[in-house]
Amino acid sequence: MAAGGSNNGFKLVTPDRAVQCNDGDDVTLRCHLSPETSAVAMEIRWFRRTDCIYLYKNGHVIEGRGYEGRVSVDPQQLQRGDVSLTLRTSGWGDDHGVYTCQVISGGHQEEGRVALMIKLAPLGKYQRGVGVFGFL
Repeated sequence: MAAGGSNNGFKLVTPDRAVQCNDGDDVTLRCHLSPETSAVAMEIRWFRRTDCIYLYKNGHVIEGRGYEGRVSVDPQQLQRGDVSLTLRTSGWGDDHGVYTCQVISGGHQEEGRVALMIKLAPLGKYQRGVGVFGFL
């Protein structure tokens, strides 16, 4: 379990160091505030590498390029301090890597990281599909 320091009365907790899913599936990268604290008025950022893929600030959401329609944080869960990111993987196996959640409240900032591992579909599945479309 990873957690940052508690300067402003909350810590950011990422219960899973690593998450695994099948390519093309939805996956949730879990992250929450401890103790349970509303995150509605906080700034929430999710990064993959150095790219900000999701930003929540003042009730507005901005999704990063290439992640439009594929990333979300449940707004109803923000009240409970749950800032988990749901990601619809691309189906091309390129969403693997380390994701960083960052929560900012006033001058206080907390970070947590989760590694995402993608299980690719067996090659035979794609070979049959390609053959059906006449590309072989």
